[in-house]
Amino acid sequence: MEPLHGSCLCGGVRFEITEPFLNANHCHCSRCRKHSGTFGETQGRVPRAGFRLLSGEELITVYSPAEGAGVKAFCSRCGSSLFGRTWPDGPEISVRLGALDGDPVIRPEFHTYVDSKAPWETLPEDGLPRYAESPPDR
Repeated sequence: MEPLHGSCLCGGVRFEITEPFLNANHCHCSRCRKHSGTFGETQGRVPRAGFRLLSGEELITVYSPAEGAGVKAFCSRCGSSLFGRTWPDGPEISVRLGALDGDPVIRPEFHTYVDSKAPWETLPEDGLPRYAESPPDR
């Protein structure tokens, strides 16, 4: 696999992915909605061994919600949402697909936390499974 590159808006944080994504989804939880400023976030998980931070480690700020939910990692300079869940030391890295510069090949496979969606949001009729919270096997 050719490396897939990604970055934040200002380019200060750069990374590459060298292994295929394990899965991808749309999350509609209130935390992702507030973190992104839109419906939520679309993310994919890649094995830790397939992820490498190239630059900008000092720019990454991590917010850890008190409820024990996954972290939100973002660029402290431009605010771009970049990583989540168990960043930086977990077995998988949750990467915001919007931060990628190329095609991740994988497409979102399901919607999570649809019971938390914004009152103004209409879920798309895309045929993907929907879960009130997290899927049972995650």
